[in-house]
Amino acid sequence: MALRNIREIGDPVLTKRAKEVTEMTDRLRELINDMKDTLYDAQGVGLAAPQVGVLKRIVLIDVSEEQNDLHVLINPVLVETSGEQEGYEGCLSVPGKMGIVKRPSYAKAVALDENMQPTEIEGTDLLARAICHELDHLDGNLYVRLVEGELEDARPADEEEE
Repeated sequence: MALRNIREIGDPVLTKRAKEVTEMTDRLRELINDMKDTLYDAQGVGLAAPQVGVLKRIVLIDVSEEQNDLHVLINPVLVETSGEQEGYEGCLSVPGKMGIVKRPSYAKAVALDENMQPTEIEGTDLLARAICHELDHLDGNLYVRLVEGELEDARPADEEEE
């Protein structure tokens, strides 16, 4: 297992537009495997290559609780959205914080998979939010620009309300 350092807000790489992937290489396969390990280790639902310091248009998304439904998206393009949802959003690159963000309640993207074959991903609710959030990273945009109000301290998932 190879973990990569997750870049945090303030790192200039997070504000840059990622470059398209033109061919799959051993180095990119290694990056994807490292991103998978990093995503699952951090217990996130998505990770974009710029978040680990690589300006390539690659994102990984897995919103399943079992972490067994990984979507690898290369050069993804958002092709359809509809509806609206409002809810708390966080980011591995903005640790310990969350904020309320409006996103589409449905999103569909087309991309290439890790074998450079066409694929698509579509979903509602959390998956729609994750698709939009991760694709934003590829254009150098963090969710904090969309937060309504102030960022709040995130509570650990296992912390109970008293």
